[in-house]
Amino acid sequence: MNPARIRKIVIVGGGTAGWMTAAPLARLLLRRGATEACDIVLVESPEIGTIGVGEATLPSIVQYNRSLGLDQADFVRRTQASFKLGIQFRDWGHVGNRFFHGFGDFGPPIEGRAPWQHWLRLRRGGDMSPHEDWSMATVMARGNRFTLPQGDRPSAANAFAYAFHFDAGLYAAYLREFALALGAVRVEGTVVDVERRPEDGFVTALRLADGRRIEGDLFVDCSGQRALLIEGVMQAGYEDWSALLPCDSALAVPSTRVEPLAPYTVSTAQAAGWTWRIPLQHRTGNGHVYSSAFASDDAAAQVLLQGLDGQALDTPRPIRFTTGRRRRSWVKNVVAIGLSAGFMEPLESTSIHLILDNVARLIHFFPDRHFAPAPIAEFNRLAQFQFEAIRDFIVLHYKLTQRSDSGFWRYCAAMPITDTLAVQIELFRSGGRVSVRDPNGFQEPSWVSIYLGLGLLPERYDPFVDQVDEQALREHFARLRSAIAQTAAAMPQHGDFIARHLQAPPPAPAVL
Repeated sequence: MNPARIRKIVIVGGGTAGWMTAAPLARLLLRRGATEACDIVLVESPEIGTIGVGEATLPSIVQYNRSLGLDQADFVRRTQASFKLGIQFRDWGHVGNRFFHGFGDFGPPIEGRAPWQHWLRLRRGGDMSPHEDWSMATVMARGNRFTLPQGDRPSAANAFAYAFHFDAGLYAAYLREFALALGAVRVEGTVVDVERRPEDGFVTALRLADGRRIEGDLFVDCSGQRALLIEGVMQAGYEDWSALLPCDSALAVPSTRVEPLAPYTVSTAQAAGWTWRIPLQHRTGNGHVYSSAFASDDAAAQVLLQGLDGQALDTPRPIRFTTGRRRRSWVKNVVAIGLSAGFMEPLESTSIHLILDNVARLIHFFPDRHFAPAPIAEFNRLAQFQFEAIRDFIVLHYKLTQRSDSGFWRYCAAMPITDTLAVQIELFRSGGRVSVRDPNGFQEPSWVSIYLGLGLLPERYDPFVDQVDEQALREHFARLRSAIAQTAAAMPQHGDFIARHLQAPPPAPAVL
């Protein structure tokens, strides 16, 4: 028995972040046979809604669900989910431009060098189709094809990764059911006061509006942008990135499902930002992220509604935000997870990814009641590093624009960027080198997809690729391209695959 063990965890706020935190903690700490019990209490207020724009995910969500032992078919049905192979970008770089950021690579290395480097060499000799023809996920998406990866040996049939589109509210409810079944406790109420230890400022208890008092040892702030504990109590500070990412507003609205059911997210650049389209089984999620300095709310709503491909099911719901992060995500015995730790616009579907990574870090550095400073400092360093790496990747989408048709895009083209991103861009521009600073973040194929998709072609390529016989290389690329095209063509349509294997029941009527 460890007398200093954490005996009670209090999570403030439900929604996606709260229940994504509660579920793995409950699985690890409340499992049957555990010798040292730990209470897990989640406090959520019925009066406070969630933002709900995190309906598109990255492939890391697949591993998160597996780590909980969730049945994928049940999860897909219960959350009205569809599959996601990547993001189609429209009008980014220049009006009329269209490219795809797919999940996966562009084939196996050739003589120790990335295949796209060899593509650069052959492209200079002419007669080469676009690099996306060697991305399995992209070719599948073009034809709205999907099936799960097949086989254990590397082949075109498994040369892709996938994520999901799902209803974030249904996903939170699904995880809530999971966590409560393991023994977590949900308390409905509104926090009106926070008690702290006088000698060191640690949080000791929450007081609710009805007078109840919730004590705890470790407090996890999942209260969204309110940041009730991490900022309201601990005053962790906030680093504002508005100069790098000028969008500060969003409008979200659902619309009716349309056919075919696409296995990808669509991001369309607009005059003052961009719009998203996320296809689910029962509806389509839509939104417009924009800068209020360059567009009024009414103008932004008009752009959003005119761009819908189905009938709007509600009026657009406004969201305000300041892109940035907390200077510290963990202070004393308070850890921020989700939007309380920072806001990153959902251009590359990183919101849920940031939640699950911070939950994993919390589990890795799980404290006792001494709250040793070294693990807390390392948690904060890693969280900061990840936020900054994702920030630079998203800024890249804006900075490489060739658009000059609006004040917003002229600002993006001229805006200063971080030294780290400037170096990354120059490395690619000058010699086709890809610098990946975060080994757990977006990898080389993702950076290449954005660089080439936005029209940044390197001035030179890796000189070592000249060592490969050109004719043999062209034959290799032709065989690989043919295998990818044939494999994708044999796959079912995405909508047919879901209807045959994973069709969700009709959603329950909304409760007014």
